[in-house]
Amino acid sequence: MKKKRPARDPKSVPRTMTGQKLMDMFDLLYAHFGPQNWWPAETDLEMMVGAVLTQNTNWKNVERAIENLKSKDLLTVNALCSISIEALAQEIRPAGYYNIKARRLMNLIQFMKDRYGEDLSGFSKDGTQKLREGLLSVNGVGPETADSILLYAARRPVFVIDAYTHRILKRHGMSEDQATYYELQELFMDHLPEDQELYSEFHALIVQAGKNYCKRKPLCLECPLEKWEREF
Repeated sequence: MKKKRPARDPKSVPRTMTGQKLMDMFDLLYAHFGPQNWWPAETDLEMMVGAVLTQNTNWKNVERAIENLKSKDLLTVNALCSISIEALAQEIRPAGYYNIKARRLMNLIQFMKDRYGEDLSGFSKDGTQKLREGLLSVNGVGPETADSILLYAARRPVFVIDAYTHRILKRHGMSEDQATYYELQELFMDHLPEDQELYSEFHALIVQAGKNYCKRKPLCLECPLEKWEREF
């Protein structure tokens, strides 16, 4: 059974052709996959940890690494700041690139503790630009990781771009091969309503489409975007 997206305020309807085309994409994906309710985490800290660990790996591996941290009571700011990088690397080993990710994760958590305290209570009070600049100042945190934290932990209307987004848009004639992260981000944010819930759901649906259908060898005839205008 097809799933209809939730009704939205008429004022939030996109007013450009590009915006409507993107919403057509959203509707096709939502009808196929249904609500994703991302990010799959119990706390904001867990979400931030997952955002670092998911770099260059699949979510199943991230889940295993996070379960390791939970089983050792390490999923707190103080615990993560107290453990050695070598010990942390072993706990997150299932996520791959564990030595690199341990350093990146330690950098992020130490930054968050220094700026917002061990309970991170002040994190959501800062303005979006200040939050983003701070996150990007952390060694190992790039635009995709920073924007994921902004969208899903700070709940700011910032659209996250990943490799799946670029691939799908390129194959459907919506972007150039050399398009930058920020050019693709502007494509969504300039033409869609400023809506955190829409952005979070849209990104999650794109990940599902990329993971299941828009692979390097695409399964076009099975893809929910098969009816969306496509160019190869």
